[in-house]
Amino acid sequence: MIEINNLTAAYGKKQVLKGISLESERGECIGIVGPNGCGKSTFLSIMAGVLKPASGSVYYYGKDALKNPIVFQKMTGYVPQENPLIPELSVYDNLRLWYPDRTELKKELQEGFLQLLGIGEFVKKPVRKLSGGMKKRVSIGIALAGMPPVLILDEPSAALDLVCKEDIKRYLQIYLEKKGTVVITTHEESELSLCDRLYVMKDGRLFPVNRELRGTALTAKF
Repeated sequence: MIEINNLTAAYGKKQVLKGISLESERGECIGIVGPNGCGKSTFLSIMAGVLKPASGSVYYYGKDALKNPIVFQKMTGYVPQENPLIPELSVYDNLRLWYPDRTELKKELQEGFLQLLGIGEFVKKPVRKLSGGMKKRVSIGIALAGMPPVLILDEPSAALDLVCKEDIKRYLQIYLEKKGTVVITTHEESELSLCDRLYVMKDGRLFPVNRELRGTALTAKF
């Protein structure tokens, strides 16, 4: 369960978020679209505990995350737009930073989400030699360390080829089937089709979108 109430945020004198509220149940996918610079990334960064809001509250499963930051660590996995990996390290060493239990990591690579992501095929490669799609898969795999109940993704398929986009969509479907909750910013029609509810962010506010307005016409607008 996600409960976000009246979030505000500003950069200097510029008000970026203007009282955003959002709720979600287990197993739901919440999609957010909007033009560049409208505040989407700021909102997701606050949801993941990376940034602090000026005001408002963030609750996960009834726990106040802003007052107890460990809630963010236990409840959320976050995939930002920027590549969070250390390029000098191998994929395996990057994973080890987030999977301290070697037995758990081995199991995930053999039969868990890391296996579904196909990471075992290039786990020994240095990150600097990976394609964009491979890096994104590893980023998602890291976000899934410990199987958090909420997965937060900021444009996960941006600049990827069609095969990678379809693969990411398939992984998200499996995560949702396991009753994980997804909050995603995207302009990809295939990812929008996963969403139980869709919102447009404009001028620092969220506006719900009717189901009949989804699809190419909506994505083309942004």
